[in-house]
Amino acid sequence: MKTPTIAGWIIAGVVLAGCSPPPPAVPTAGTKAMALRLDGVVGKWEAAPYSPTEEKPFRANRPGWIPAYRQRIASSQEAGKMLEFRHRLARELLWDGQTKAALGELNRLSAMVEQSTAPERVKESFFSMLRTDFSIGFLRLAEQENCLAGHNPQSCIFPIREAGVHRLQEPSSAAIGVLLKSLTANPADLSSRWLLNLAYMTLGKYPQEVPPEHLIDEKIFQSEHDPGRFRDEAAKLGVAAVGLAGGCCVDDFDGDGDLDIVASSWGLRDQLRLFSQNAEGGFDDRTLAAGLSGEVGGLNICHADYDNDGALDLLVLRGGWLDGAEQFPNSLLRNLGGGVFDDVTEKAGLLSFSPTQVAAWGDYDNDGWLDLFIGNESNAAGSYDSRLYHNNGDGTFTEQGAASGLSSLGFVKGAAWGDCDNDGFVDLYISRAGAKNLLFHNEGRESPAPGGWSFQERAASAGVEEPVNSFPAWFWDYDNDGWLDLFVAGFDGTGIDGVAGDYLGRPRPSGHPKLYRNRGDGSFDDVTSAARLDRVLLVMGANFGDLDNDGHPDLYLGTGAPDYRTLMPNRMFRNNGSGAFQDVTTAGGFGHLQKGHGIAFADVDADGDQDVYAVMGGWYTGDVFPNVLFENPGHGNHWITLRLRGTRANRSAIGARIKVTVRVPSGSRQIHALAGTGGSFGSASLQQEIGLGKAEAIEEIEIWWPGQEGRQVFRGPEMDRAYLAEEGATMLQPVRGGDS
Repeated sequence: MKTPTIAGWIIAGVVLAGCSPPPPAVPTAGTKAMALRLDGVVGKWEAAPYSPTEEKPFRANRPGWIPAYRQRIASSQEAGKMLEFRHRLARELLWDGQTKAALGELNRLSAMVEQSTAPERVKESFFSMLRTDFSIGFLRLAEQENCLAGHNPQSCIFPIREAGVHRLQEPSSAAIGVLLKSLTANPADLSSRWLLNLAYMTLGKYPQEVPPEHLIDEKIFQSEHDPGRFRDEAAKLGVAAVGLAGGCCVDDFDGDGDLDIVASSWGLRDQLRLFSQNAEGGFDDRTLAAGLSGEVGGLNICHADYDNDGALDLLVLRGGWLDGAEQFPNSLLRNLGGGVFDDVTEKAGLLSFSPTQVAAWGDYDNDGWLDLFIGNESNAAGSYDSRLYHNNGDGTFTEQGAASGLSSLGFVKGAAWGDCDNDGFVDLYISRAGAKNLLFHNEGRESPAPGGWSFQERAASAGVEEPVNSFPAWFWDYDNDGWLDLFVAGFDGTGIDGVAGDYLGRPRPSGHPKLYRNRGDGSFDDVTSAARLDRVLLVMGANFGDLDNDGHPDLYLGTGAPDYRTLMPNRMFRNNGSGAFQDVTTAGGFGHLQKGHGIAFADVDADGDQDVYAVMGGWYTGDVFPNVLFENPGHGNHWITLRLRGTRANRSAIGARIKVTVRVPSGSRQIHALAGTGGSFGSASLQQEIGLGKAEAIEEIEIWWPGQEGRQVFRGPEMDRAYLAEEGATMLQPVRGGDS
């Protein structure tokens, strides 16, 4: 099995620019045991026998497919089978990152078809398929030779301009020739039209040289508001890790007061990475020093202080997207302090072998210890129950999914805890693939099972079952009224043609996300259209934060699909404070064309505004790309940062509700926040970074700690400061480096 680093496109200076060599590794016994377990299951997976009828998209992640197809080509006596196997080989090579070899196979195929005696209509059908493959191959080669080998901060940022224009232009020029042939054969082919315009952009010839009949007017990409340009500083700071789809966590893992970054890549042998911020504001790769050697894979990761010791722990989720690959366990990595981790999965009672990509931390019984929901994938390949783990308070967990009615949930894609009726108990929202979504209201301790807890499913009556195919989801108070609203991202496989059609104003009934506004009576209004979010968006990773510190939460959507052709911009939407969201993608520089996965908002450089870290790799082995860190240019608005410390509540204060009342010229204004890590694919900083807009002063801060009826009030703190807010304290404490 190849790792992304062996895919041939990691360039010196892109991955570890400015990083000093890591100290010697210090893996614990628990981590060594998990590394051995993972090595064994990955080896078994890689050695699985080849099946010529297997059509699962992840087949490119097994190294045996390419030699198997070559062997079949060598032994085949039937012309039709020879063409079929050579075509499959070409695609396997393409998915594996061997793009030039793939194009060579496609050229051989094209010649074989041309020389065959098949009817012309049969030939044309085959050539149509080959044109699709050729266009994919040339565009991917263009990315490899320019955006990867010559990576810079403007690489793959849509619309492509200036330094983003390709230096080596032959691959894109070849793609244009193929795409023009496809459009001649089918002028209504939206995918080819979109990619044609994109290819001209890479050459610096858009829009002037695009044939008028195929031109997509650049006006349709213009932002509805200018938030200032956010520049990708990942390579400069040393956090442009190259990998596949994966998750990320941004927080202070080593306890020195600065935010660090953890990133995963879902390749089965891809190493989890920890980047620790140094005194100069850059980052050092401390993966080995953190004891993480051998902790590989992980489509998603999230973090919390599950044992209330003041050090943030990590959860790595594995097996997702592998259609029943139940042998891959998750990992609970306990932070021993100073950013050194021990794999305590088995010791904590969390060892299981079910495919998953999502988990959510929340204290559902308000006992001061964070519990854990893990959503598993059930489909035709296998049925895997989801799990609800109750935190016993001694470092171990007890599984309560069946007793609480949270086990047989289908194919879970997203999960979020939030108290949607303000009764003091967190409820659980479940986003699913191919089925209506679920909302479990927390009923309390009513189950007859020992230690059980009762949840009642209310999605239909609450009006939050859609979209039927969805992905990340979260609770937030987007309208600052004190009631948690709900965002659910849509993902229905519409492909690049659906996205292009949406840009061109062609209505499509599916593929939209849903924004639900809380009515305050246990039900929600679908305000997607009114909020101007009724757009076709193939969302995978997503999260929210406040781009301009105006006190209204915005959202960033990582878009795409496994198909190499889904070269679509990731999208940023700004909350205008009046119930609608403005697309600010192009003005802000957020329109990355690579696959968007784990996303985290966080004030990485501690200057008072939120930056954005995003994992950019794709599904297939060869679809690697450097991660990005978009630095906020600043907007002149006020802010306050709160590091919450629970005493009776969980120490991470996950689930705490915050209300900041500020004085403005017209009187007073309230800004609400929910303590947590944001969306379900990407884990943002637990310190609460709250924008205050043009406030003149803070009148008071009110915190409702999980499990407590009363509200804690702090009056008159200064703006533009960071504070420690401890449960039960009478005053906020100014934060200095190392405070936690």
